[in-house]
Amino acid sequence: MLLDTASLYFRAFFGMPDSLRAPDGTPVNAVRGLLDFIARLVSDYAPSHLVCCWDNDWRPTWRVELLPSYKEHRLARTAGGDGVDAEEVPDALAVQVPVIAEVLAAMGIAVRGVDGYEADDVIGTLATTAGMPADVVTGDRDLFQLVDDEREIRVLYTARGVGRHEQVTGEVVRAKYGVRADQYADFATLRGDASDGLPGVKGVGDKTAARLLAEFGTLAGIRAAAADPSTALAAGVRANLLAAAGYLDVAPRVVEVTRTLPIPADWGELRRPHAFDDEAAVTRLADTWGLGGSVARVRAALAADHD
Repeated sequence: MLLDTASLYFRAFFGMPDSLRAPDGTPVNAVRGLLDFIARLVSDYAPSHLVCCWDNDWRPTWRVELLPSYKEHRLARTAGGDGVDAEEVPDALAVQVPVIAEVLAAMGIAVRGVDGYEADDVIGTLATTAGMPADVVTGDRDLFQLVDDEREIRVLYTARGVGRHEQVTGEVVRAKYGVRADQYADFATLRGDASDGLPGVKGVGDKTAARLLAEFGTLAGIRAAAADPSTALAAGVRANLLAAAGYLDVAPRVVEVTRTLPIPADWGELRRPHAFDDEAAVTRLADTWGLGGSVARVRAALAADHD
């Protein structure tokens, strides 16, 4: 089980009441919510391995150099407006992220990130190299490109909440979007995604993107058809594809999840723990931050004899 950790703690922060506070008044709704999510997912799916995948770089420079609009709308500007600080994260959430990292470490739940890459890329690499079925837990549709029924890789999609998540298989991707999962990255490139700052191709929405991929197979095939006047392509669509040549030259590399990161392949270190690594530290953290109930639920879920 590969967790898109930031996706989950953002969901917890905005979905759990901000009245959840530590004894000193610090908000802990994201911490408690994430722990409750982990407890529920482990109880429901009994994974042999469990990894919290981390955004060491939520907006990698190499992606921005290819497409400057990538996630640009999520940036927090400096006070003078002459530079960029980081991702815009509410102060009440920012103070909780170090607590999350400390609690996960004390529990012994594996956390993996790679400098210069997003959690998506860590997930893509681990799912591809695992050699075992993998569940990817995320609210990000970009990861639908990893779905592979033959290799038993699916997405547990949390857009409607962790408690009402959807199991996304290749059949689900085809039913929702009219494309194969291995075509999803090309589909997303064509139709764009405002949440990631991807403009897409003018006039090409879900239906047109799916129809083009059904007819020509890949983005490369679509572009070749647009460049060939003899192909039966609507004039407006052809013109829009040709006009978007600069975007289409770079966007596929931005959208594609990296699957070849140098992550040590010691899967023994990624196994789901059955007891906390440092019980004393977990107890101290639970007392300091008021996490008692959530910690107890994670402890019970990890200890259950699922295997």
